[in-house]
Amino acid sequence: MRWGRTLLVLGWGADVPVDPNAVATWANMVTVGRILISPILFALIPSDSYGSWVAFVMWFFLCVSDGFDGYLARRHGTTKSGAFLDPLADKVLVLGAMFTLVSRGLFPLLPVLIIAVREVAISIYRVLVGSKGISVPASRLAKVKTFSQQIAVGFALAPLTVIDADWTWKILLWFSVVLALISAGQYAVRAVRRRQFQRAIGD
Repeated sequence: MRWGRTLLVLGWGADVPVDPNAVATWANMVTVGRILISPILFALIPSDSYGSWVAFVMWFFLCVSDGFDGYLARRHGTTKSGAFLDPLADKVLVLGAMFTLVSRGLFPLLPVLIIAVREVAISIYRVLVGSKGISVPASRLAKVKTFSQQIAVGFALAPLTVIDADWTWKILLWFSVVLALISAGQYAVRAVRRRQFQRAIGD
């Protein structure tokens, strides 16, 4: 009985919605697990330009787990903590892998810096509005951006495409930069509209 209650609180088993303010949920546990495992992946990225199947497979499963924690959140209900942790895990994985690839001489620095500045700015925005009790989940375009970044990193890790088809991840990398800037603009527009709405109510 005790385990059953624990599973329900965590959002596992029956389709019982979790408390939106909950932190200890299965979705969040998967998300935190992705963050904790990420340093192992970074260490496995080879220093040569031949790729690594081990790193590629681990990257693949970490990306799949991103969809799994999203499934758990949709099934049992989203939480404020999950809306913050899931994008954070994406940033840790993607930026960590990208900067590791930069240090290995594969990824150019400029697009990775642009992506990093964008991600840091959005994270700061989430923290600021989150302190006021406002949740800012990732937009659909931002999710497409993250997916394109994941594919770019995957192609840069796979031995079959890292050199012989390097145009694939180069195009995807710059494409994700464009999506990152557009989605950042969307967040900015929403922030301005929210501020205008709050002022209108205050007036």
